[in-house]
Amino acid sequence: MPEYRYITLDVFTSTVFGGNQLAVFPDARGIPEEQLIAMTREFNYSETTFCYPPTDPAHTARVRIFTPGAEVPFAGHPTVGTAIALAALGRAGATQGESHLVLEEGVGPVPVKVVLDGASAWAQFAVAKLPEIGPAAPSRSMFAKILGLETDDILGAPFSPQAVSCGLPFLMVGVKSLDALSRARIRHDRWETTLKSSWAPDLFVFTRDPDTGPEHFRARCFVPSCSVPEDPATGSANACFAGYLAMREKARDGAFRWTVDQGVEMGRPSQIAIEADKSAGVITAIRVGGSAVRVMEGVLRV
Repeated sequence: MPEYRYITLDVFTSTVFGGNQLAVFPDARGIPEEQLIAMTREFNYSETTFCYPPTDPAHTARVRIFTPGAEVPFAGHPTVGTAIALAALGRAGATQGESHLVLEEGVGPVPVKVVLDGASAWAQFAVAKLPEIGPAAPSRSMFAKILGLETDDILGAPFSPQAVSCGLPFLMVGVKSLDALSRARIRHDRWETTLKSSWAPDLFVFTRDPDTGPEHFRARCFVPSCSVPEDPATGSANACFAGYLAMREKARDGAFRWTVDQGVEMGRPSQIAIEADKSAGVITAIRVGGSAVRVMEGVLRV
């Protein structure tokens, strides 16, 4: 029976059992196509990645990303975790210090900087697709019904709900307090009748953390369209959030940085560093970064 090596990591954390779990198959050649989703469901993490030789020899690897529900063209914590795993295996040259990888994902080539320092690992990627604004979002009252909140809990202008995509679309939904954030729950009956078939069916719910400064946010991410009830750290949604925030910065030029804590309510605290560059009022780059720790290694037999 064929055996395929895997590595698991906790991503967007420097502590084991925090962050978002990820399984990486560094060499997925030979795995039958019909087994990819089954292997993903065996781990039952929010994502699993399968690595293949790149189509462009100048790149590091071609990476396919699966949730338990479907293959997706792009996701943030799999990008960070896969890059760190491949760098640690020497796929970018030295296994310590700074290295630069390019991962071929469904959205295109994604450049990733990785820094390995002993047991410490950190990575930052730049999005392949700059923020795209989707159709008008539903009303605040509708979001309140979907999330089990009151209408007054949902922020209005200038932080009104908005659909944004950097390769994977999410609805940015601001709430007024940490208390409202903690009370949010997806009402699946409401979600199915309003958002399930929409351009951006999944929700990134955020609020400012009053104890940590104006550039620090807390967030939760609900991804029912991919069979992920709640995700503890979502790099793709945080990339959208960086674009959402940058659009609301009055300055037309500059580099902007924010920190987002996610997964706290799930008992898997995560921290994501997000950045955006603007020139003449136009967003020119989005970057997402964070740490990861390796947890397990083994083989899966199929």
